[in-house]
Amino acid sequence: MTGRWARKRQRAGYEPGGQGVASSRRRSHPGIRRRNTITGYALLAPSLFGVVCFMLLPVLVVVWLSFQSWDLIGPISFVGIDNYRSVLSDGVFGNSLLVTILFVALVVPIQTMIGLGAASLLTRDLPGSAWFRTIYVLPWICAPLALGVVWKWILAPTNGALNALVGARIEWLSDPALALPTVAAVVIWTNVGYVTLFFMAGLLNIPEQILEAARIDGAGPVAMFWQIKIPLLRPTMFFVLVTTVISAFQVFDQVYALTQGGPAHTTDVVAARIYYEAFSAFDLGRAAVMAVVLLVVLVVITLAQQLYFRRRVTYEMD
Repeated sequence: MTGRWARKRQRAGYEPGGQGVASSRRRSHPGIRRRNTITGYALLAPSLFGVVCFMLLPVLVVVWLSFQSWDLIGPISFVGIDNYRSVLSDGVFGNSLLVTILFVALVVPIQTMIGLGAASLLTRDLPGSAWFRTIYVLPWICAPLALGVVWKWILAPTNGALNALVGARIEWLSDPALALPTVAAVVIWTNVGYVTLFFMAGLLNIPEQILEAARIDGAGPVAMFWQIKIPLLRPTMFFVLVTTVISAFQVFDQVYALTQGGPAHTTDVVAARIYYEAFSAFDLGRAAVMAVVLLVVLVVITLAQQLYFRRRVTYEMD
């Protein structure tokens, strides 16, 4: 009788001491969850510290500076929205926005198409593919300012290597009609390895079973590329377009090294205008307003891209 009663107590979730195991487990769950939460935040703390100190805090400081007047030397004075009125009614800043939009429209589509084509070739294991993979990435890992100095020598009108090759004197960086396309070409040459690298990763991630099924169904190389590979590359396309658009809107190093915004403000992109306003005109308030406007533009464009790709992207290929 005693053994039968003990077995019933055990099935009911009680220990010999009279305390239920199930109830003790229920009481321990909040403690476990609390401990796991603390552990998770402790592991995230280094990354959160970096995000707050080097991303969120600078943005807040720039927003605060946009309402101030400061020349880097004298005292800071609050001016309200006067800086916004001054910048938004400034034709020079409007020209910088237009130049930047034209620059992005030149760079992003061309480097995306070149990167996608190069990735398609490099994933076919053609002879020399390993060497070309390294060569494509080399410009991207080099310092943009140093590459800009090298390209300025190549494009020099008198003793430049490109004019010597062409056999004619062309003002690549001094002609207002050629300056922006030339800078865009240098940026494309620099960043195409980045685009190629990610498209290669996306293409290699496509399951071979899907490609084999398409071949069995009679799909040729062109149909397989446009109807199979491109749709499955949409997650990669989304990432590449978001990052390259942001990078193109923020371009500065190559412009500073090649043209410094000239000639006649034809390459005066927003990032360069912010730099000149802050460290040449010594007006941190106006420079901060320009940075805030650039941030708002990038947020709007990124949200538009996300809305466009949200229903067109699938991350499951099994």
